[in-house]
Amino acid sequence: MDYESFKEEILKITKINLSLYKEKQMKRRIDALIKKNNFDTYSDYVYALKLNKELLKEFVTYLTINVSEFYRNPDQWEVLEKEIFPLLLIKKKKISIWSSACSTGDEPYTLVMVLNKLLPLSSIKILATDIDLEALEKAQMGVYSSKSLENLPKDMKSKYFTVIGDSYRIKDEVKNCVEFKQFNLLRDTYPKGIDLIVCRNVLIYFTDEAKNDIYKKFNMSLNSQGILFVGSTEQLIMANKYNFKSIKTFFYEKDEDNFNFNILN
Repeated sequence: MDYESFKEEILKITKINLSLYKEKQMKRRIDALIKKNNFDTYSDYVYALKLNKELLKEFVTYLTINVSEFYRNPDQWEVLEKEIFPLLLIKKKKISIWSSACSTGDEPYTLVMVLNKLLPLSSIKILATDIDLEALEKAQMGVYSSKSLENLPKDMKSKYFTVIGDSYRIKDEVKNCVEFKQFNLLRDTYPKGIDLIVCRNVLIYFTDEAKNDIYKKFNMSLNSQGILFVGSTEQLIMANKYNFKSIKTFFYEKDEDNFNFNILN
């Protein structure tokens, strides 16, 4: 079995389309995992994945790169707090937020804590999705190492976490603001009526074709004047191609004055 056939089998087993990921990078990761598990061929590994649920779980977890931390890139969170959230709240008392690749929950919980400076927790509800069930399970547990919190301001640590030995547990009142769901950005139907989509440091792993499709779907998910918040390495080139306009570095507003009909194609 060659790599192309392997990708076809993985699509059948997991519904994950490896052709939409950058091949050199992804193949290197998969080859390393196969070697680690002492398999010699793609065929042997696929056969084992079909029989062994734990091996399959390990594969999906390994495939979905989970690098996350609270308050990552503090300057961007300050812009969100002081400029973007107030802009979205001009006409609304509540805003709909989607953390679209939430990993272990660091990002959506940070969103809750930052937004809580402007709204009571009872008014905050965030949809947090990821393809990796193991990461979602950790997010729902809400227990983190001190390293995950090293960028988080001290007042947030003391207000929103309980110290358990060397770890930190997110308080239930923050947990209750977040709804976690499994979601595949490359396959599933996107939610509608969103005011803010956060998708940071994820799309760098996808092909240009996949990214184009995702950006268009994000745009269609957003309400009028909704905003997309991207990662430090993911600034949109020619944002108007996707019916967005840049309003701050890493923040893009849905641009209905310059509607691009290619968005529907």
